Amino acid sequence: MCHVIVTCRSMLWTLLSIVVAFAELIAFMSADWLIGRAKPWGPEEMDNRTGGPQEPYRPTLGIYGRCTRISHMQFSRRDTLCGPYAENFGEIASGFWQATAIFLALGIMILCTVAFVSVFTMCVQSIMKKSIFNVCGLLQGIAGLFLILGLILYPAGWGCQKAISYCGPYASAYKLGDCSLGWAFYTAIGGTVLTFICAVFSAQAEIATSSDKVQEEIEEGKNLICLL
Repeated sequence: MCHVIVTCRSMLWTLLSIVVAFAELIAFMSADWLIGRAKPWGPEEMDNRTGGPQEPYRPTLGIYGRCTRISHMQFSRRDTLCGPYAENFGEIASGFWQATAIFLALGIMILCTVAFVSVFTMCVQSIMKKSIFNVCGLLQGIAGLFLILGLILYPAGWGCQKAISYCGPYASAYKLGDCSLGWAFYTAIGGTVLTFICAVFSAQAEIATSSDKVQEEIEEGKNLICLL
């Protein structure tokens, strides 16, 4: 018989697991990893409000995508175009970024799997006589290691020609040149930290769902158990 067990710690772990998976996925897909040096608009492109030249824009570059200005679109509200610059894996700008993409993709796949499984931990607390919380916590720890490897390798690719075209000639491995880091990079770092927090917190979720109070509720024949 399925016993639905809901505790504050198990629910918090589930929510954090879902948030971490989505945060890492969104960061990976974003083009806002690097913010390039400011580039002036053409003299023919004027600001409709002031009548003067528009403010310089800063293109952004991701692991496989980029956002840049659309030419001859002064009459359109949208002035930038975002999309992948690499049509296939081999066209990613740097070998280091290719490795980053692999490690991040592996980590995100694991996190998404754990996030999916975590929804069912309210009803299923063990699999093959192993605590599902402990198994998920172990997987989150492994995912965190993959994410760390990807984030360490990513700055090594700043010396590629693609990055230099955005960041200037002084850009090189682990040196930003004229670029700055975008929100996607910081989101990936924050998600990695939360991944390890989730891995540790999974043990607390296991303790909460296997406590004496839960066992007493099960012995009383209750199918829905909610504990603070």
